[in-house]
Amino acid sequence: MDEPCCKNGFFSWNELMTTDVEGAKAFYGALLGWSLEDKPMAEMGMTYTLAKVGDTPVGGIMAMPPEAGSMPPVWGSYVSVADVDASARKAVELGGKIYKEPTDIPGVGRFCVIGDPQGAFLSLIKFTMEG
Repeated sequence: MDEPCCKNGFFSWNELMTTDVEGAKAFYGALLGWSLEDKPMAEMGMTYTLAKVGDTPVGGIMAMPPEAGSMPPVWGSYVSVADVDASARKAVELGGKIYKEPTDIPGVGRFCVIGDPQGAFLSLIKFTMEG
């Protein structure tokens, strides 16, 4: 992907993790006029919902993963980086921490979740999918 959003340092994706995917789809679809497209991700054992404005994907909705424990539903942001693993290591060097180790998302790219020294979390991603 060569759009500006997918270049190093740009916010490139937003994602809702929720305990009620169907409720979230109904709410955000009605509120924002998003069209919602379910994408089965068999390799990850889940369905991911793309939120679109027209034909343009603007975010995603997914069920809260088990490792999230009792965390409440939350919107998360992704920032594109050139190298997820190197960026995760640098975050630690700068006083942050890694909440989710660098992991591949088949057909999408590689991501991790880091925390800054104040505890705010952010997802870093390098997209490898086509357009």
